[in-house]
Amino acid sequence: MSDTKNIPEPEILDPEECWGLLSQTGVGRLAVMVDGHPDVFPVNYKVDGQSLVFRTGGGTKEQAIRSDATVALEADAVSSEFGLAWSVVVKGKAAETTPTGTDLDNIRRAMFPWQGVGQEHFIRIMPESITGRRFTMNAPLLWRSSLDEATRAGFE
Repeated sequence: MSDTKNIPEPEILDPEECWGLLSQTGVGRLAVMVDGHPDVFPVNYKVDGQSLVFRTGGGTKEQAIRSDATVALEADAVSSEFGLAWSVVVKGKAAETTPTGTDLDNIRRAMFPWQGVGQEHFIRIMPESITGRRFTMNAPLLWRSSLDEATRAGFE
């Protein structure tokens, strides 16, 4: 029998809260389809209104976006100080765009590539959905479960 009183319920976040949290960080994981299989890449992004933008070079991400423009981007954070964690997932269409106008020009300049050069493609994700969860973390001592309650499929 499992004791579920120590398992916190996640808080479902509304889209406005999700956008606020996405604005507080700039690193996420981009999921794309590559040769019929999912692949995940770290990207640094910026929120622009209710879309996300990032830079990439020619390569796997850029080719995947050209061939199947449906992507997912996940960002998260953990605050051990406050005992909170959150995760936001944006799903939608990605396409190369040209940074124009003052706002996009500022975003483009603020997005320095991790590798320094070769990030000439400016990609925008137009969301079809945005979902998020916030979790309250219990003290680490409560994370353990006894061997009697653990899944033991590998031993059987």
